[in-house]
Amino acid sequence: MSLSDHVSLWQTELAQARPQDILRFALQNFSDLAIAFSGAEDVVLIDMAKKSGLPFRIFSLDTGRLPPETYRYMDQVREHFGIDIEICFPEPAAVESLVTRKGFFSFYRDDHHECCGIRKVAPLKRKLSTLQAWVTGQRMDQSPGTRLGIPVVQIDNHTGKDDQALVKFNPLASWSSSTVWDYLRAFELPYNPLHAQGYVSLGCEPCTRPILPGQHEREGRWWWEDATKKECGLHIGNVQA
Repeated sequence: MSLSDHVSLWQTELAQARPQDILRFALQNFSDLAIAFSGAEDVVLIDMAKKSGLPFRIFSLDTGRLPPETYRYMDQVREHFGIDIEICFPEPAAVESLVTRKGFFSFYRDDHHECCGIRKVAPLKRKLSTLQAWVTGQRMDQSPGTRLGIPVVQIDNHTGKDDQALVKFNPLASWSSSTVWDYLRAFELPYNPLHAQGYVSLGCEPCTRPILPGQHEREGRWWWEDATKKECGLHIGNVQA
């Protein structure tokens, strides 16, 4: 049976499973696997992984333009769980070239994809090229135009270890934002203090702002662009689907 066939079978078997069970399945079946960490959903996954008693790895992308609160939050999570976080940085030469040619805020004029490609997507690809599978905190209700159809497990559009197909697990796909926050509060887990200031979906400082009452959470990201394309390229399959 091919990996694609296995994933199709897992999609059916795990579709109604609890996030804890989906995550445990992922950790038990893939040795080269890591959980991506950037926000509240990912802390839920880290807590579940810690409680599973199984070994796990965490990685995070440092674009060089994150808010100070986010850097402090990373250290808070590291200390709270007693874990290492593998930090992935962009290539200095690529960042230097972009800023030299176009300045620090070219994304307001040209759209965000070039900057995100250098600061986020390229480092992610380097990390994923060492893995068989990864785990994300994506939820179906996060983006009106790109995430409504995400399954709990899928073949990723990025390439994994030894140029093989990469598996992506989305254990929280069916959860709402309120469910995530209920979990965080119930277990007294750390969260980014910017959330208390109206920031719901957090990214780089120049491209993230608080949302107003009634706005969708992704409206605070790249607000000057089409609301149905709120992806940076990390989950490019969402846009292609």
